[in-house]
Amino acid sequence: MTDLGYLMRREYRPRALAPARRLAVLAKLDWVLLVSVLLLISVGSLLVWSATRVRLERAGEPTGQFLQRHLITVVLGLVLCALMARLDYRRLRGGAPAIYAISLVGLVLVLSPLGATVNGSDSWIRLAGQSVQPSELAKLALVIMLAVVLAGSRFGIRKAHPGRGDVLKALALAALPVGLVILQPDLGTVMVIGVIVVAMILISGASMGWVVVLGTVAALGAAAVAHLHLLSQYQLNRFAAFTNPALDPRGAGYNANQARIAIGSGGLFGTGLFEGSQTSGQFVPEQHTDFIFTVAGEELGFVGAGAIIVLLGVLLWRACRISLRARDSLAALLAGGIAVWIGFQVFENIGMTLGIMPIAGLPLPFVSYGGSAMFANLAAVGILESIHLRRREVSAATALADHGAAGGRQPGQVS
Repeated sequence: MTDLGYLMRREYRPRALAPARRLAVLAKLDWVLLVSVLLLISVGSLLVWSATRVRLERAGEPTGQFLQRHLITVVLGLVLCALMARLDYRRLRGGAPAIYAISLVGLVLVLSPLGATVNGSDSWIRLAGQSVQPSELAKLALVIMLAVVLAGSRFGIRKAHPGRGDVLKALALAALPVGLVILQPDLGTVMVIGVIVVAMILISGASMGWVVVLGTVAALGAAAVAHLHLLSQYQLNRFAAFTNPALDPRGAGYNANQARIAIGSGGLFGTGLFEGSQTSGQFVPEQHTDFIFTVAGEELGFVGAGAIIVLLGVLLWRACRISLRARDSLAALLAGGIAVWIGFQVFENIGMTLGIMPIAGLPLPFVSYGGSAMFANLAAVGILESIHLRRREVSAATALADHGAAGGRQPGQVS
């Protein structure tokens, strides 16, 4: 009988990387994924600069102030991405509870005196003059925790479905951050978490009946939120403006109307980078964060904005490919959860600028200004690269485990 303990110890044993091995590792990276991310960050940096330079100039401040902060965040995020890629993703099994607990502490702190209110939402913590948004980091923490719970202790390819207890445990773990985020309130993050939970349960191979149950719970929860008046007035106004854009064009509907005007004014090829009148006039609020796609639509036009969507599509394709080619349940769930999280957030962010989705405070991944979101997104890319790099290792380990189960012996094991 194969000693799986020996096998796992052998797989997890850290090995020093010689220069030749480092080059081999670099060659094995998913460069299509990495290049698409780097291109998105590069374009996003230019758009952040365009969206903020006029405002800073009018205030008498250095025009590159936001760009400088953004680039510092990007560099630190890329370092984090490299560290996550270097880390064997299977080690996340042991670290998941701590990561999840830290994310909950952060969500609690935003409701304490350390929390800061921005645009009606208590989603931020002010530390040493810097703003941190724990809900962005909580998305990644929840993906990791749900993947560990739903994968269970199953070693090897996805042969078993999670039990009822695993699914109920996953739902209980998701309920805690959802409750804390609702108290902020941050409806956009609640939407993202809800989609992540449903998708990961399905990816794990659980019964479709869970979708019906979760849909019913979501409907009842939405009714309870409305009945108990848990939503702020500005959020209710946003939904009203979404259903009827002409309802309040100077109030709740202002952002959506100005966003469509900015995108529509770009035409096919755009007005040119730094030449957008809507952008320089600051007609669309939060253009460097939630509404950065309007800058792309106006200044880069249909072609430039479409190129951004294509790059995001390539990123999601590679994430889905990594999930589908994964050789163990944990890897499949991690990559699948990341793909769903980023994919839905992209759809919601671009959709709200086009008027097909309600306005929610969600940044465009890898493009918008914001340190917390950039760190979480680049850490997720690092996990994807870690899974991609170790796919063959896991395949070999799985084959060895299957051979042992059939009566083979581990090398060096005494019968």
